[in-house]
Amino acid sequence: MVAANGGVPHRSMAFIKSLTIQVITGHWFVVFVSFLIMAASGATYMFGLYSPDIKTSLGYDQSTLNLLSFFKDLGGNLGVISGLVNEITPPWVVLAMGSVLNFFGYFMIWLAVTGKIKKPQLWNMCFYICIGANSQSFSNTGSLVTCVKNFPQSRGVVLGILKGYVGLSGAIITQLYFAFYYNDTKALILLIAWLPAAISFVFLQTIRYMKPVKQPNELSVFYKFLYISLGLAGFLLVMIIVQKKIYFTQSEYGVSAAVVLFLLFLPLAVVFGEQFKIQQSQKLAFFDPSPVKIATEAENGNDNPNSRSLSTSGVPKEVVETKSWQNIFSPPERGEDYTILQALFSIDMIILFVATTCGVGGTLTAIDNLGQIGTSLGYPKTSISTFVSLVSIWNYLGRVFSGFVSEHILTKYKFPRTVMLTLTLLLSCVGHILIAFDVPNGLYAASVIIGFCFGAQWSLVFAIISELFGLKYYATLYNFGGVASPIGLYVLNVRVTGHLYDKEAMRQLVASGFKRKVGQELNCVGASCFKLSFIIITAVTIFGAIVSLILVARTIKFYKGDIYKRYKEPSEGTTVEMAVVHNSGERVEELKVGMRS
Repeated sequence: MVAANGGVPHRSMAFIKSLTIQVITGHWFVVFVSFLIMAASGATYMFGLYSPDIKTSLGYDQSTLNLLSFFKDLGGNLGVISGLVNEITPPWVVLAMGSVLNFFGYFMIWLAVTGKIKKPQLWNMCFYICIGANSQSFSNTGSLVTCVKNFPQSRGVVLGILKGYVGLSGAIITQLYFAFYYNDTKALILLIAWLPAAISFVFLQTIRYMKPVKQPNELSVFYKFLYISLGLAGFLLVMIIVQKKIYFTQSEYGVSAAVVLFLLFLPLAVVFGEQFKIQQSQKLAFFDPSPVKIATEAENGNDNPNSRSLSTSGVPKEVVETKSWQNIFSPPERGEDYTILQALFSIDMIILFVATTCGVGGTLTAIDNLGQIGTSLGYPKTSISTFVSLVSIWNYLGRVFSGFVSEHILTKYKFPRTVMLTLTLLLSCVGHILIAFDVPNGLYAASVIIGFCFGAQWSLVFAIISELFGLKYYATLYNFGGVASPIGLYVLNVRVTGHLYDKEAMRQLVASGFKRKVGQELNCVGASCFKLSFIIITAVTIFGAIVSLILVARTIKFYKGDIYKRYKEPSEGTTVEMAVVHNSGERVEELKVGMRS
């Protein structure tokens, strides 16, 4: 009797152990871990919060600060190296490299700002922030690209929600920063040095490529993740409003940070629930395999899609050995796997690159200068942190909206993602105009519009790249698309905005009868500081929208077809694999049945 009763907890422990192992090794856990990595990867979007400390501590003028901002975004978007590394190594290598770069870059900036090391030369600071920001491309490549390849038929949704967590990261890290360090803004740089690195190191081995088999309830699971992330975004938005109106102690910030952490880990409950359903269906298959949907895979396929001579869908294709420089100007049809050079030299990529440079360059210029814009227009310091958080929240909403909505209307109505990109560019012009003409309290609305459009642009651009040029070399092409950001930022932020700001600040200084001292920072006050800059940015963004219409005309026929067709059709010579699982969760038998289309 004792032995019988003792067997119950033993079976329960075996079941829990089996379920836990299946969770950690399953498709959905990769997505959950990617949420955590993305949620800590948005330090580049918080530049407006810690840039005043850099400017004051090191005595920079606005042009110098904007040059630093340029190198930040150059590093954050110059991800071709991480893409090439990802082509030949597993994702954990890319994540490990990103962790090291993140900690080194931001830790050195923290040492400089706090005076713990001798004041670095400008090129040193540019190097540090470029290295630190470049870690973001490694974390994006290692986790996001992996998830897109694991779920190719839901790529718009995957891109939307993962990039959404990046958009939320600014507000998430801000809550954690207040809980850990309270009002020590210099310590924020230390937080973004160690936190992302620590998360990536903890979960290095869990991010990996898996066979891209579509789950029957795949989309519904992503919607559950979406609802949780919306709850997180809503809570953060409420906290932003409340904390602006009411004084919070550090312990009260600790409570809000605890809620944020709870909502960050809540998707893990969904992962366990879905894995439990899979385990139950496997038990059912042992007794009655007929109701179970059988997934197909290549007979000799490898788990890593980069190491197999199959298409991303697992469908064997005829492999033609050609050198990388051959057929550069003879690409395959849209949607097929382009080589890297075929994609880079294609007219579609050039058009998309120009439109992205104009659009993202303008919105990112506004985001990076939020601190200086708010100060020059007379907003209080508490409002400036509010602007940064608003941009973060609406950056998230733009990413998930463009990801989920574009996927829905594309699937149901064949509405091209390229049209949504054009509409997003036009909408961002409204935010630029609000800043240019200093509409009363308009910076709040501008933060919302610019944050939304900035996030929406990235989800759309990365999805368009995957659809037009295939997924075989997506890690590299994804990062090439990001290069448009620093180019647009350098022109619009450094050469236009920074130059015009300093020119106006110098005019105000001379008009007041003072002369600038060596090392003295230049401060500009009034609407004239950024007016001309944002009129120019508006014009450039409209030009980008017009250019994007050319891509709409070129690809409209492609989007009217079934762009995911290649991922739905089984091919000759594939096999069906079904695992038969014992009640304890152990794999006891494997059935393989030949199948021909």
